[in-house]
Amino acid sequence: MTARVVVADDQSVVREGIVMLLGLLPGVEVVGAAKDGVEAVALVGEHAPDVVLMDLRMPRCDGVEATRLIREQYPSTQVVVLTTFSDDDSLFPALRAGARGYLTKDAGGEEIVRAIEDVMAGQAGLSPSVQRLLVERITAPPAPAPQAAVELPDGLTPREAEILALIAEGLSNAEISRSLHISPATVKTHINNLFAKTGLRDRAQAVLYAYRHGLALPPGTSLT
Repeated sequence: MTARVVVADDQSVVREGIVMLLGLLPGVEVVGAAKDGVEAVALVGEHAPDVVLMDLRMPRCDGVEATRLIREQYPSTQVVVLTTFSDDDSLFPALRAGARGYLTKDAGGEEIVRAIEDVMAGQAGLSPSVQRLLVERITAPPAPAPQAAVELPDGLTPREAEILALIAEGLSNAEISRSLHISPATVKTHINNLFAKTGLRDRAQAVLYAYRHGLALPPGTSLT
């Protein structure tokens, strides 16, 4: 059976390359290509494809929201995410929105076809790296019980406060990325946001701010 596929990616070179690759693969017919989530949802309504290969970072309507809309409005169409990102902040929102498959853009043609076939058969179409990430999360020790909610200064989010504490510990962006299992680009975005909210200019000021507001303890300070 031929799988009818819509490709959604905001970068024209990438989108055209994926369409060309799929055109060379047996059992796959590309019925539409979208440059953002709005077009992807419209093409699904027009062509009723079996599968959408969905990028995540797109203008107007990103891949997570487009996935949610497609799964709500056209439940017979499955979504396989095809993206550069495999961090927690990308993976889990996409899966919660209804994506049945998740591949990174270094996937080969055979892997893409296998993911398409898997989701059409009602199974999960996940790349090996994503499967490993999910297993790590499932087998990780349970998080400690949450403490009473603490109001954070200057409208910081819990993630921004967490990153600020790691900055105070002297971690680089790359080390924060590995520690929190998020991409370096996501770390940089959080840092830019927290600097804007607090009026901080550099990491030295960020360290002092973290100590002053109790978000981190100065070296040598005891908890008791």
